[in-house]
Amino acid sequence: MSLSPDGSLYREIALHLLAALLAGGLIGFERSFHGRPAGFRTHTLVCLASSLLMLVTLYQSYWFGANASEVVRVDPTRMAQGIMTGIGFLGAGVIFKEGLSVRGLTTAASIWITSAIGVLMGIGFFFAGFLATALTLGVLALFRHIELRMPTHHYAQLVVRFRPDMPMAEADLRALLARYGFDVANLSYAFGAAGSEAEGFEYRMMVRTMRAPLERLAQALAGEPGVTEFKLSPTGD
Repeated sequence: MSLSPDGSLYREIALHLLAALLAGGLIGFERSFHGRPAGFRTHTLVCLASSLLMLVTLYQSYWFGANASEVVRVDPTRMAQGIMTGIGFLGAGVIFKEGLSVRGLTTAASIWITSAIGVLMGIGFFFAGFLATALTLGVLALFRHIELRMPTHHYAQLVVRFRPDMPMAEADLRALLARYGFDVANLSYAFGAAGSEAEGFEYRMMVRTMRAPLERLAQALAGEPGVTEFKLSPTGD
């Protein structure tokens, strides 16, 4: 390899970066289409930056000089390790907790794999990089439909408050939930004295269902005599 940059070197570098730009843009487009906080530009930049940093190690002879092997020994895998460590902080930034719901896990995972694809593009493993891009898009787009059809438990937080003089017995509440396809995962109780902000008898619980509609349960609770307030919040990514 010549140590003087020439046209072929610039074409190689451009190929690496354009491949990373394309791969990151494709994954980012899917994320933007579904309204995720880290979308088209974020994924494109992550992939491009990872590729760019790997080029530093790939063409190290150009910045170490002709006697690079005699001066210093560079381990390219250390750069990849540093990239993946740094991406952890970016991924953590798109994960947020709202009540009992945790959102952003899939987006964080997509940022992580986009960075890995950028590393592949940076070192010139184009087949592996584009294959990983296609598989990632398949997981994000196609697996979504598979996941929707998979039999799985879904959880929701239920808080229901009754008038102090008309509390529903726990057994009756459990029977009502079972009638609409829900069972109780855990249960706690609270009582507010008359005149307090949380006046009345309150149940707080996590309910579980195999895709029974929350709307039917909400309508049933709204029609129950003695119910003064309730909150039904699904959990999940």
